[in-house]
Amino acid sequence: MKLKKIIWLLFFCGITLNAQSQYNCLKNLEDAKALSKKVVESFMDSKISKSFEEMKYYWPLPENEIDDLQEKTTKYLNILEDRMMGKPIGYEKTKEETLGDFAIRETYIIKYPISAIRLKFVYYKNEKGWILNSFKWDDTFSEEFN
Repeated sequence: MKLKKIIWLLFFCGITLNAQSQYNCLKNLEDAKALSKKVVESFMDSKISKSFEEMKYYWPLPENEIDDLQEKTTKYLNILEDRMMGKPIGYEKTKEETLGDFAIRETYIIKYPISAIRLKFVYYKNEKGWILNSFKWDDTFSEEFN
């Protein structure tokens, strides 16, 4: 009986480790920056699913969590566009911050007729290359004045 439990435990651990390692690395920092720009441009074109598909490849987050974030993002951006802001009219990269040679955070602002949203990308360099460590968007672009 104990052997059966150990086998199941090893099987479960193998599946968990495999699921956690289902991401790829970007070769260099230029590729990471290109990914950010591609995601921002997809946001501009209201192609949210395309944005998340691009990020999913390099983001070591469980796929179901990324899909949930995509669904919520689509919902809230539709509400913002319909009720308040209209369609995007442009974007700008406003910040690029680094921590040594192992982390970078890029901040973009997508402009709308009466407001804007902020997109933040954090990349981390591990032994294999650069991964998307986190992605966040919000409508609190005024914090960028600090």
